[in-house]
Order: sequence, then C-alpha cells, then structure tokens
Amino acid sequence: MSAQLVIKELKALAKPNVARDLQRFFKTGPGEYAEGDVFLGVVVPQTRRIAKNYFDLPLPEIKKLTESDFHEVRFCGLLILVAQFEKAKAIDLRKKLFDFYMKQLKAGYINNWDLIDVTGVRMGTFLTTEKTALTTLRKLAKSKNLWEKRMSVIFTFAFQKIGDPYPTLEMADLLMKDDHDLIHKAVGWALREVGKMDGPLLRNFLKENVSIMPRTMLRYSIEKFTPAERKRWLNA
Repeated sequence: MSAQLVIKELKALAKPNVARDLQRFFKTGPGEYAEGDVFLGVVVPQTRRIAKNYFDLPLPEIKKLTESDFHEVRFCGLLILVAQFEKAKAIDLRKKLFDFYMKQLKAGYINNWDLIDVTGVRMGTFLTTEKTALTTLRKLAKSKNLWEKRMSVIFTFAFQKIGDPYPTLEMADLLMKDDHDLIHKAVGWALREVGKMDGPLLRNFLKENVSIMPRTMLRYSIEKFTPAERKRWLNA
C-alpha cells in the first residue's frame, strides 16, 4: 500500500465542476479563511470508501497524504489515521498517532473546519485520560491560529461523551471575545450539546455571559430551547 495509490484513486474520481463548488463553499478565495486551498472535486462518501480500503497504510505514507496540496487527499489521510487510532489498544501507539496528529495541526495541514470537526472529536478521546489535557486545550485556545482555536473546542466533545462538560465551558470562556465567526459557531455548538447534558448548567453559563456573547454563539447555544425561551435570551 502506498500514498501514491490513494492519490491515484482520488484523482480518478475528480470532477472539476464539483471542485469549483467546493472551493466556493469552503471559502478558498483571496482573503477568505481557507485562501489557496485546492480541491479535486471528490465527495465525502467516496473519500471515506477509499480511506477504508487503505486502513493499513504505514504512517510515513499517511504523512504524504496529510501533507498534500489537495484537500480531499489530506482528508483521506486523516480518516485513515483516525481509524488506526481508534483501533489501537496499546497506549504507546495511541500516543504516537495522537502526537502525529497534533504535529500536522501545528504545521498547518489540518486547516479547515471539516477536517477538524470530523477527526477532532474522535482524536480528542486521547486527552480524556491525560493529566495535561487542560493545559493542551488552553494552549490551543490561546493560539493565534484559527484552526488551533477551533480544535480546542472540538476536542472537548470527547469530554462531554464521558459526562464532563467543564472543559467545554472553560474553552467557551477563553474564546468568548474571539472575533471569528467559525469560533462563534464552534463554541455555540459545543454549548448547545452541554445543554442537552445539563440544561441548568448551560442556563447558568448563559446568565453570566449573555451580555457579552457574540450573537452567532448565543443563537447556536440556545438552538434546542423552545421558541419562547430563545426569544427571551435573544432579548436579554
């Protein structure tokens, strides 16, 4: 198995018209958040199918995928990496794969919200057993890099899955004054999920922060409330 074969299969499915649509959707134009990213025009189900067929790809070959210029190639590499991480039993191997994932993030290869949202929730499970987890999350939240900041929020979904909403609330506090819409949406989404777990906890958080929360963040966080309650929060 090799990265070259994966790329060949992806390129065989490429459609220029789909690529143009994806590049508009993912904001790759000048001055946009994913400026310069290049798409082949391969849809997600096709990419997932190819990734599944290359589950045993060695890490050096995965690296060639995750460092590709093409968005779908990077996505495919990350899907393979996550699948290997989730199957790994040995803590040393899980750490090796997680550390590789973090290096790819820091190097700028995990650089759009779809790559982060699909893989970060699953890779974040590694942090749930790490004593330094909050330190890692705080560093990401305080980064100047948009994608590292978003990852700090998405990682906290793994904590929610084991019944711990507090990392999400801390990241929300740290990112409350961030000025990017993609951060507002991520934090609001994460807060909404906290509300599903513990409605009073979310409402207490909102009481303390509603006056300073960006409107998009607030709207996302109260999305599951009744229309009447949403209106009260929006008018607060």
